[in-house]
Amino acid sequence: MPRGPPRPPATITRDSVHGKAVKSRRRCATVGRKESDARHCFGASSPDATPQREGRAQKAPPSQETGGVSSRGPRCSREIASGSSFGTAFTLPRERERRIKMRLRVRLLCLSVFSLLIFLGFSNFTHAQSTATIFGRVTDRSGAAIAGAQISIQPVAQKAAAIQLKSGPDGTFSANLPPGRYRIGIAAPQMAGAEKEFTLAAGEKRAWDVRMELAPLSSRVVVSAQAEPAPANTVASPVTVLTQQDIQERQALWLSSLLSSTTGAGTARLGPLGGITSYFMDGGNSNYTKFFVDGTPINQPGGDIDLSNLDLSNVDKIEIVHGASSALFGSDAMDGVVQIFTHRGDTATPVLTLTGEGGTFDTGTGSGDLSGKLGQFDYSSGVSYFDSSGQGPNDRFRDTTLSGDFGYQISNTDQVRLSLRNSDSDAGQPGQTLLEPPLLGQSSDLHDFSANLSWDFSVGTHWQNHFAGTESYFYDFIADIPAFTETNELNRAGFEGQSTYLNGPLAVSLGYNYEVENGQVAGPDERRNNQGGYVEVHYQFSRRLTAIAGVRAEDNASFGTRVVPRTGIAYVAHYGSGGFWDETRLRSSYGLGIKEPDFEQSFENDPCFPGNPNLAPERSDTFNAGIDQNLAADRVKFSLTFFRNEYFDIVSFASCIPGAPCGFPIPSTCTPADEQAEGGFGTFFNTDAARAYGAETTIEAHPLRWLSVLGNYTYDDTLVLKSPNAYDPTLTPGNRLFLRPLNSADLILNATIHRMDWNLAGYFVGRTTDSDFLGLGFTSNPGYFRLDLGTQFPVRYGFSVLAHAENLLDRRYSDAVGYPALGLNYLVGVRYTWGGK
Repeated sequence: MPRGPPRPPATITRDSVHGKAVKSRRRCATVGRKESDARHCFGASSPDATPQREGRAQKAPPSQETGGVSSRGPRCSREIASGSSFGTAFTLPRERERRIKMRLRVRLLCLSVFSLLIFLGFSNFTHAQSTATIFGRVTDRSGAAIAGAQISIQPVAQKAAAIQLKSGPDGTFSANLPPGRYRIGIAAPQMAGAEKEFTLAAGEKRAWDVRMELAPLSSRVVVSAQAEPAPANTVASPVTVLTQQDIQERQALWLSSLLSSTTGAGTARLGPLGGITSYFMDGGNSNYTKFFVDGTPINQPGGDIDLSNLDLSNVDKIEIVHGASSALFGSDAMDGVVQIFTHRGDTATPVLTLTGEGGTFDTGTGSGDLSGKLGQFDYSSGVSYFDSSGQGPNDRFRDTTLSGDFGYQISNTDQVRLSLRNSDSDAGQPGQTLLEPPLLGQSSDLHDFSANLSWDFSVGTHWQNHFAGTESYFYDFIADIPAFTETNELNRAGFEGQSTYLNGPLAVSLGYNYEVENGQVAGPDERRNNQGGYVEVHYQFSRRLTAIAGVRAEDNASFGTRVVPRTGIAYVAHYGSGGFWDETRLRSSYGLGIKEPDFEQSFENDPCFPGNPNLAPERSDTFNAGIDQNLAADRVKFSLTFFRNEYFDIVSFASCIPGAPCGFPIPSTCTPADEQAEGGFGTFFNTDAARAYGAETTIEAHPLRWLSVLGNYTYDDTLVLKSPNAYDPTLTPGNRLFLRPLNSADLILNATIHRMDWNLAGYFVGRTTDSDFLGLGFTSNPGYFRLDLGTQFPVRYGFSVLAHAENLLDRRYSDAVGYPALGLNYLVGVRYTWGGK
């Protein structure tokens, strides 16, 4: 028996719409009650809304469930009919309220995000249309990325501060800029800076990929040790670098005085300023070191060089490379290489420096330097003058030097450069005034000139090319009035070309040199044509290990063809991490050197004392090994080098007196009458041999922020092995080599206190083998100690006051027996510097 009326059909029909609508309205009304407004149920209207016809939502009458609130049902009905939660399961009113609120919030959030994205996109689009972009990648010459390169972007027409950024780990950089004109500069340690101007339009994107080259004037870069410039810590040969700061702190005027403060150096000057000045490296002869000025050799043919008039005006850097380097530089590089680099302009505002000084012995000196950079063109020029009466009769010395260095950057990888240097000097030569009266009529006039025109450019990403024309001229007028006068005039003109293939850790250099030597030494003009080709391979096996090997075939008009190799290795045993024990580097190198005869030895035209055109080259065999240790975050640097140098086929002069037995025949040009008139006959032969073993150590420390200490010590054990034609007892086997001390050292302190810079330098030179060559029996020269002091301090408006005293203790000593060095002498002056920004 049924308990009640039958259930309504489960299917929603036209007849059941009203019932469903009521239920729906009740549920909506319930929700509306909770929300206090039925319109929140998907757009419910007010109770007086117009009724709808069949098939449309109709207005529901108020009920007890709705509390007198009516709502339109179709939206709720559609919700139920579409399978909403109302039509499938019972949902609590509070839960439904929360769900509806959540949906509203999500929709509002989506709408807000969408609006924000549209706004940002429009803003970025507008910003992109109103700004420009400069981007690129910074690499080294091998194509490897340079991370952390400093990039400075300076507006040209505005006084705004420069924008600073750095390249990323992959070398890339990018900057968005307002339209305008900008000067963009890129700098990185050890690298030559790159700079270029851009005019950027709105919306423009410009790419600038920069390939940076090593900076040749950086103290961390070595140019003269191998075919291509290299970071100093990858070079296998021992190298000493002297910078412009060293020159200024020591107030050095002459190259010889600066070289004397380095390891392995021996210098000798025949008398005071203007006397013939020689340099001995690691026990070798004074003509065993090849000198360059900006790539041009300045030795006379055969290696002879007089440093008496080589001043340091407009000089930026000096490199001293130890060990035979003939595999790269050919003849004369028996013991090593010294290269002088002229200053290069690097500032948009010109730098003008004027210096004037005066002091003892009626000495006056002045110099002026002007340098700068104008777009792609850089320039540097200098002039200096020195005049001194000296401390005795016929001791005058005057010198004038002109120099210049001019470069034009055609592109980032293409530049040309011209370097010039000219020195004229006049010096009295009083002789050995400690042993004999001064020679009042003896003098020497020197005129030295060098020029270098070079072109460096890259082809693709792997080939670096260098071409240069060189010219050097030597004029020496020697007078001994009224006895004689002599004129020596020599010239070296050459061409060199080099191409280097760079690919990651590998560098292979191929080079060729052609040189014409001509001139006359106390005779007619002679000519000698020389050429040579070389190959050098440089490979970095890992971050720690670097090796180099090279070989050269030298074809010389005097001795024919000789092949000389060299090799070296550098290994970083430990990398520093900022603690006490920093980088430890081991290095070793080996090489063979050769030296051609000089013009007198080859071409002397005296009938009884002619030159020997068949002389072989003098040869050297050099080996060195050492360690470089940095400590305490590079505040202390220690270096120790052991060297072993051997010398063969050294040229000597042999002579015979008339009628005495002789080991060689009389020259065909020497008649009996000539033999009697000249007191015999003789010529030159390859007869002698010698060796030099030793050790060199350097300690550089910065114990305090304002104090630096540099100490050098050299132990040079030399020995004459063979000398059958010795003309003096000091030159016989078993003696130490001439003018080369067994022990030498120097200690240099530099302090900056209250803007004043003080430099105190002490030099010790031990006893040397020497001779008076007058038959007086002097066979050695006592050692000596010299103390120099210099100071400089800025005043105002670019002015600085300078003062420098040499031989502060007024010691009496001689670099060579009989030739007195200057006593206490000093210079006081003013320096003015303008510009430089």
